[in-house]
Amino acid sequence: MPPLPRRPLLAALLAAPGLAPGLARAQATWPSQPVRLVLPYAAGGPTDIIARLIADALSQRLPQRVVVENRTGAGGNIGASAVAKSRPDGGTFLFTNTGHAVNRALYARLDYDPAKDLTPVTIVAESPMVLLVPNSSPARTLAEFVERVRAQPGAFSYGSTGTGGALQLVSLLLLKAAGLRMEEVPYRGSAPAAQDLIAGRIEMLYDAGATAFPLATGGQARALVVSSAQRSAVMPAVPTVGEAGFPAATFSVWQGILAPTGTPEPIITRLRDEVASLLGDGPLRARLTELGAERIVANTPAEARAYVEAEMTRWEAVLRDAGVQPQ
Repeated sequence: MPPLPRRPLLAALLAAPGLAPGLARAQATWPSQPVRLVLPYAAGGPTDIIARLIADALSQRLPQRVVVENRTGAGGNIGASAVAKSRPDGGTFLFTNTGHAVNRALYARLDYDPAKDLTPVTIVAESPMVLLVPNSSPARTLAEFVERVRAQPGAFSYGSTGTGGALQLVSLLLLKAAGLRMEEVPYRGSAPAAQDLIAGRIEMLYDAGATAFPLATGGQARALVVSSAQRSAVMPAVPTVGEAGFPAATFSVWQGILAPTGTPEPIITRLRDEVASLLGDGPLRARLTELGAERIVANTPAEARAYVEAEMTRWEAVLRDAGVQPQ
């Protein structure tokens, strides 16, 4: 009998019982231990809220609990580095947002590579950002706000979660598009920034819908625009930043799950499939929509990898244009 061609022989070996060790078994038995969902930002912010909703829902579906662990600092790098260096056994994942896409451009020295050491599992959702001003502000529209800030360059401040955070990125887009100069006030999370906005200690906060919409609908702050291309179903009377005259500042923040590189593909696929199932037509999807996550993505690992790569390219250009130098 002539020898089998090389490729059919390899396929036959992989298909043979016991010769594809652990692939199907890894998916079937995962998780065999509690799963940590590391969040590199402070508790109480929009990414934290969404992460906890997903963790609770996953805990009801999986044989082990999914626990959110907040590990803050260094623009999200402390938590991301911890996940990148953790064992790739399906026990630890990173739940992050748009800020992850900029760290490579912001920091000259990282002890991990955001592109190589973490593998995207899925992009969960996209959310519009909401430009809030305190109730004490005389500005009722974005045009009035811009006119006021232009008249006193550098006299007003805006809140952010530090260099490279989503709150800073969307603010930089608006400042560039409108030709404004404002003082940045960094916070450890959007929740303390929101408290200072409500108190009138800062004049502007661009925050994700999950936390900004409740502040606006509850009368604690005033919403001037949403950053997305379409109006929000949560507050349809609030115009988009494009409708207000600054389409170049259009932006949506994303939330996603990443795994340490080397995590078995069957585990990555299983987690993505569980999340996609949860985000179908059900109570979790409805709850995220209420919180402002108006576009559910739940894409495949391959699609998520392409998505994150494109985001890294985009924001590296934005930061370069803004003159932000690696630290």
